[in-house]
Amino acid sequence: MTAPSPLAPALAALRQRYQADKAQLLAPLQAPGGPAVRLLLQRLTQLVDQQLVALAAATGLPAQVAIVAVGGYGRSQLFPYSDIDVLLLVPPDNAALRPALEAFVTACWDTGLEIGSSVRTVDECLALAQQDITAQTSMLEMRHIGGSTEHFAQLLAQLPSTFHPQEFFLAKHLELRQRHTKFENAPYALEPNCKESPGGLRDLHTILWVAKAANLGHDWHELAQHGILTNLEAQQLERNETTLFQIRARLHGVAGRHEDRLLFDLQTAVALSLGLKNHTPPGQNYPVRASEVLMRRYYWAAKAVMQLQQIVLLNIQERLHPSQAAPLPINDWFADKNGLLDVRDAALYQHQPLAILPSFLTLQTHPGLRDFSARTLRALYNARDRMDATWRHDPANRATFIRILQQPSGILRALRLMNATSVLGRYLWSFRRIVGKMQHDLFHVYTVDQHSLMVLRNMRRFFMPEFTHEYPLCSELASQWAQPWLLYLAALFHDIGKGRGGDHSAVGAIEVRRFARQHQMAPADADLVEFLVREHLRMSTVAQKQDTNDPAVVRAFADCVQTPQRLVGLYLLTVADIRGTSPKVWSAWKGKLLSDLFHATLRMLGGQALQGQALTQARQQQAQVLLRQRGWPAESAQLLWNTLEPGYFLRHEPADIAWHARQLMLHVGSPQPIVRARPSLAGEGVQVLVYAPDTQDLFARICGYFDQANLSILHARIYTSPHGHALDTFQVLPTQLEMEARTLSSFIEARLPPALAAATPLPEPVRRQPSRRARSFPIPPHVSLEPDEKAQRWLLHISATDRAGLLYSIARVLARHGLSVQLAKVMTLGERVEDSFLLEGPQLQHTTRQLDLEKELTHILSVETTTQPHARSTTAVR
Repeated sequence: MTAPSPLAPALAALRQRYQADKAQLLAPLQAPGGPAVRLLLQRLTQLVDQQLVALAAATGLPAQVAIVAVGGYGRSQLFPYSDIDVLLLVPPDNAALRPALEAFVTACWDTGLEIGSSVRTVDECLALAQQDITAQTSMLEMRHIGGSTEHFAQLLAQLPSTFHPQEFFLAKHLELRQRHTKFENAPYALEPNCKESPGGLRDLHTILWVAKAANLGHDWHELAQHGILTNLEAQQLERNETTLFQIRARLHGVAGRHEDRLLFDLQTAVALSLGLKNHTPPGQNYPVRASEVLMRRYYWAAKAVMQLQQIVLLNIQERLHPSQAAPLPINDWFADKNGLLDVRDAALYQHQPLAILPSFLTLQTHPGLRDFSARTLRALYNARDRMDATWRHDPANRATFIRILQQPSGILRALRLMNATSVLGRYLWSFRRIVGKMQHDLFHVYTVDQHSLMVLRNMRRFFMPEFTHEYPLCSELASQWAQPWLLYLAALFHDIGKGRGGDHSAVGAIEVRRFARQHQMAPADADLVEFLVREHLRMSTVAQKQDTNDPAVVRAFADCVQTPQRLVGLYLLTVADIRGTSPKVWSAWKGKLLSDLFHATLRMLGGQALQGQALTQARQQQAQVLLRQRGWPAESAQLLWNTLEPGYFLRHEPADIAWHARQLMLHVGSPQPIVRARPSLAGEGVQVLVYAPDTQDLFARICGYFDQANLSILHARIYTSPHGHALDTFQVLPTQLEMEARTLSSFIEARLPPALAAATPLPEPVRRQPSRRARSFPIPPHVSLEPDEKAQRWLLHISATDRAGLLYSIARVLARHGLSVQLAKVMTLGERVEDSFLLEGPQLQHTTRQLDLEKELTHILSVETTTQPHARSTTAVR
């Protein structure tokens, strides 16, 4: 039998005392009242400090070992069941200390202190900080608890040498964006993670981390002293941080474990522990649950954090990357500041509230603008009191809002930004009532406002070529819809009546009718949108709950919709709505039920069963006419067309479709690359057709050949068939030597195929002298990566200073990561490029690989090269 340890009685006493003291501290979390949350976190931290010091003494931990708190424990913000991260700092010769270290760690666990420990020397810590951004971040908040002060002081003095503020900012910013993408870039999930969700505590941590690394302050008031924050913003951040502290601490106390998700079965208990109660507000005939009050409080705090963190991070970025280029004026109100819309007067909105909505319209109508600057966001944040009833009813604002909805692009970005900055709810007062509104059902995973914007997102995607692969029938139907903004309006209003009691569809119909009258919409348009909002649940109900094989059921539904236009609109809204409730709600079976009902009703209304293929068929017929004019049988193209999806015909004009057919009808499925070229129909350069088995590096090899041959890509359309063949067309132009178009066509036809077939490594980009302006005024690179609905394909957006070979450099990185380019849109605005790519590849299923890709792309976009500006492609579509 093993003899009991002589330390057992002492450890048992320490365990009993620690558990009793912690229980006493946590007891108030179960009921309203209790100590201030910041004081509670400090006391919990002090309790653990005392326990560690006592355990070090009890186990005889040598004095040359420093006990160091890191992470959240290091910043003295220890929540009831948070991780306790401890660094044991040892001297270089530490082999003899191992038994004592093991005894100390074991004693910690035996006494109920579940620490996460690491044992390192100062040199090992510094080396790890150089290699691992997470470890570096953790040590940024280290705090001495006991033991050797010499080793701790040595580490504290040398750690700053491992920090490169610009690189640290980039890494933490990429982590933040990736985390936000995981949560759909909104704080409004019904069961949010109060630490990790957008607007949660991790956002606040990120601000302070990058500020500390840049020596700009350690708390909100120090950031205000450095001019990064205003005093009001510092107060707002501290207040909302306290709200999140309260919720997280109560959540831990109620759950009795480390739980940061506000789960449904914990929300009521957390609300009651905060003293919130069920109540019926004055003038309302239905009660509001305590949990709803809690969640509304959380959402408003998280929303404020999101607004302020964007302002703060942009300000820090400007300090780290000061721009030498003056903002380019857009008009009397706004300027372009490195791709950010900047107010020319910080007090613009105070003096001229009518400039608020035009801010969003300007963002839409200037393709080079990707977001608002810190000064613009700050001006909007401070102008909330200017958005009153007079402002809402102004005819100029009403005309501007309609124009925002009617723009060909940027609608979703504008409305999401309007919601994030509180402008949308202050303009549409009925929308304000659903901001942060809970939905107590088994389907929705978002608040009502976030769900509405998700439905708008889904509707918008039906009109975008890059998302044709998601729902081809919806995309084809959308391509024939003359006024997309009516569908966007229906998406925005379809659930706006929730939370008022009664039928929310009927309330929404009244609200959208009022909107139509106030905004002077045409009667027919108003009737259509009102119908869609009032009946937005009907198609789903009929398809899933009634026998659609019964002609009487279809007839009744047809009598309701009355016209093919209403049917198409209702079908598109229904699909977008179901997809916007939760990623798990949509299924192929539901899709089939809806499409079957759609086609059956269309036939009963006198339409064509295959109405959705009308545009595809029309373009095929036009291409057949062109083929016959060239002496080719109309049916000769059918073999090729049978291998292509509708998306191909939506993205190519009949003249190009006919040319492709003539060149490829004898080479369908060819294992060898087929390259054809002709003088460009646009009158400049040549048009190049590439048909080849698709590979991960095919796009890179094509771009690499053009780069090596000194040819600029002016335009491209990139398409991959379901059978695995790429069918790509490029408009190219010589950058230096003048060459007759037919000679250049022959040259490319002879040289490009062997370059594509070669198994050699991709060549290095050609290095050329950059332009003087690009050298003098470099644009900070911006890289973002977002998934499609099923996270099978990802949209990559890039903004950077233009240079020759940049597109090829990007393509090489994508190929190196094993990614296939499914689509590309490339735009050059002066010296700035705005590129986007639709990517596919298994590497994107891993968050660490995503971060590696973003970091590598940011690096090549930032590298100074000896390149020269060149014409680049304006659009590329796959």
